[in-house]
Amino acid sequence: MRVLFVSSEVYPLIKTGGLADVSGALPAALMKAGVDVRVLLPGYPQALAAVEGKRVVATLGDPLAVGGEARLVSAKLPESGVPVWLLDCPVLYDRPGGPYQDEAGADHVDNALRFGLLSWAAAHLSTEASPIKWRPQVLHANDWQAGLAAAYLKAWDSAERPATVFTIHNIAYQGLFPKDAVPRLGLPWDMFTIGGFEFYDSLSFLKAALAFSDRITTVSPRYAKEIQTSPAGCGLEGLLAERAADLAGILNGADYAVWNPHADPFIEHHYTAADLVAGKAANKLALQRQLGLAEDAAAPLLVVVSRLNDIKGMDLVLSVLPAMLRQGCQLALVGSGDKTYEDAFRAAAANNPRQVAASLGYSEALAHRLMAAGDLMLMPSRFEPCGLTQFYAFRYATLPVVHTTGGLADTVIDAGYDSLMTGTATGFTFEHANAGAFQWCLERAVALYRQPDQWRRVQSTCVFQDFSWDKSAMRYVELYRALVPQTGGNGRRPT
Repeated sequence: MRVLFVSSEVYPLIKTGGLADVSGALPAALMKAGVDVRVLLPGYPQALAAVEGKRVVATLGDPLAVGGEARLVSAKLPESGVPVWLLDCPVLYDRPGGPYQDEAGADHVDNALRFGLLSWAAAHLSTEASPIKWRPQVLHANDWQAGLAAAYLKAWDSAERPATVFTIHNIAYQGLFPKDAVPRLGLPWDMFTIGGFEFYDSLSFLKAALAFSDRITTVSPRYAKEIQTSPAGCGLEGLLAERAADLAGILNGADYAVWNPHADPFIEHHYTAADLVAGKAANKLALQRQLGLAEDAAAPLLVVVSRLNDIKGMDLVLSVLPAMLRQGCQLALVGSGDKTYEDAFRAAAANNPRQVAASLGYSEALAHRLMAAGDLMLMPSRFEPCGLTQFYAFRYATLPVVHTTGGLADTVIDAGYDSLMTGTATGFTFEHANAGAFQWCLERAVALYRQPDQWRRVQSTCVFQDFSWDKSAMRYVELYRALVPQTGGNGRRPT
């Protein structure tokens, strides 16, 4: 089974969020399951610098007339050894800032071209016109940045093409651009329709993928249902409901080679389930010292590793923070996002320096230290397609506090009377995304924290949760196999 896995970010080469974690770990799990997988991503300078054994294997010319030639660089991902193709086009990818935004936080003005080229390359490498002998039986594209791949295959009407799978990681991000980008990207106007990639008179990369891919997946079973209705469908719920038979929710997994308190290179003190009480205490003290918080072992330490925006419920965190500080809690946060929230958390830390620490900007090392030191992981997201942070929190015995949405509802079992008695509780959940419900849930959590025996039992349940990628990878393998038998004798789908 040959699979081309296309993503705009892949850990450890480039990361802004959970998409990178998935795109680094799932291909490795697929390779372990016997899939011949290649990963395709843009050739950002930091990605080119981080890969091993790179060599140019093909030139692709300048198909979108961006003023610079694109080359295909072959290499391997560090540690996993998964084969990776980097789309090297310096005029589009070699620039300051992140993969999507410049140093001032504004979207790159040519993102339509930058990710249009990624989609074009994915499609081109999947047809008989490819300069590479290896061609996929399945093209698996991820999020809007790769969303035009299936549209290009449809437009070209190639003699042969692979089956196409598209995964929605977060439907709120849709890749919307002015309609004059359609001819600029080499796409025909007859696909700019309500049944194609037109969305309120704009070009939608995401809608293109939903309209033209053979199968659609998303990252948890509950989210697959939620996005077929408003408001979670973000305007695309009608199309998704029409394609319900082709839509599946496959839960993400955790990469325990990266998130493992027994061997984590970023944390001060390693620990296992056998010594988690001492290990957690030592890491908590180390973090309090590092961040200038009061060195108080008894203070419940609330941690946040998140983007700072409304969708992640950061307004709820700010709303309940004064009450939780009065109860003796501490808050340690790492993340970046909307300036309003960055300023608000910065002010909270300045006003309460011994109880609040806000580290703005993403730090992988600090994220791991918060996970190891924290008592409660706050995830009050209004919408959460899957969430990976709760999986990591389980393994580090940091109990998640979550809104019951998407993958959070699928994976966190509330510490109520029945679950505490049966030993199945793994965290704390609240049903309604408002400050009152969140505060009540946090107060329940703090109350249980102050009952050490009960608290340790829930922690022990958490650390043995297994959300490794193996099971999820096999679900994808089954999906691929269901598509490939429909192709011709060479394992490729005729038009």
